[in-house]
Amino acid sequence: MRVGWIGVGLMGHGAAKNVLEKGHALEVLGNVNRAPVEDLVRRGAREAASPQAMAAACDAVFLALPSSVEVERAVFGDDGLLGAARPGFVLVDATTSDPASTRRIGAALRARGADMVDAPMSRTPKQAEEGRLASFVGGERAALERVLPVIGCYADTIVETGPLGSAHTIKLLNNFLALATGAVVGEALAAAMSLGVDLSVFDAAVRTGGADSAMYRRFAHWALEGDDSHFQATMRIGEKDLRYYRQMADAAELPTAMADAATQLYRLASQLGHARQFMPVLPSILASLADGRERALPRRE
Repeated sequence: MRVGWIGVGLMGHGAAKNVLEKGHALEVLGNVNRAPVEDLVRRGAREAASPQAMAAACDAVFLALPSSVEVERAVFGDDGLLGAARPGFVLVDATTSDPASTRRIGAALRARGADMVDAPMSRTPKQAEEGRLASFVGGERAALERVLPVIGCYADTIVETGPLGSAHTIKLLNNFLALATGAVVGEALAAAMSLGVDLSVFDAAVRTGGADSAMYRRFAHWALEGDDSHFQATMRIGEKDLRYYRQMADAAELPTAMADAATQLYRLASQLGHARQFMPVLPSILASLADGRERALPRRE
């Protein structure tokens, strides 16, 4: 299959690399950060001139972008994918996107005889490079069957969720659970720091019972070892994912008290100038704000 890939950042580069190395012809679209594009070109990918040119040359185009804003720009913008959509073409959105936007894009593609699959990715950039991501996938059976072999190049766990939009819905629910937990962990670790608690003793206590979790351990690596690489997602992305979750919940008139509170912490970190920091450093940001003691952060800005 001739595959196009737009968005070769932390997750997209590894996923696209595995698609290429497992035998598919690959086109990529230029990025602000040229390094991952140039790496893929050295491996044998071609660089496309525009989304529309990519769609014209490819059987399927995958998007791994920051948000639905960039997805809609790639589809509906000047030289967008929609201009080259045709019967047999499939758009696969691997972004953590707004399901309402996904369904709008799907309807526009269907009007041109094309198909869409939502296939957001989960896990880490390291697992993307290793071809061991998880993917939730939604869409019509015929479209899924065309692209599942490509998704299998970078994901060793695939969960089929139902019709178009269902995968993005489930991804937002999943991310809400993770991000709200991260906000609680961040606040607790910040309190421990400011109170002068021995963090190694606190860690041993947490690991004895129900407070332990995957998100706790990802944040604890930073608090104990200064290693934020176990959850390479930024404050800005956390706020965006929670905003999409809250929009979805608000449309269904569901309560969002915990999502609202978690959003405020990630937003606060962003407004303090840390939008590009990975989320595990949240405890240091909150502790410094509380007690006025400066704590070193990675140089990511």
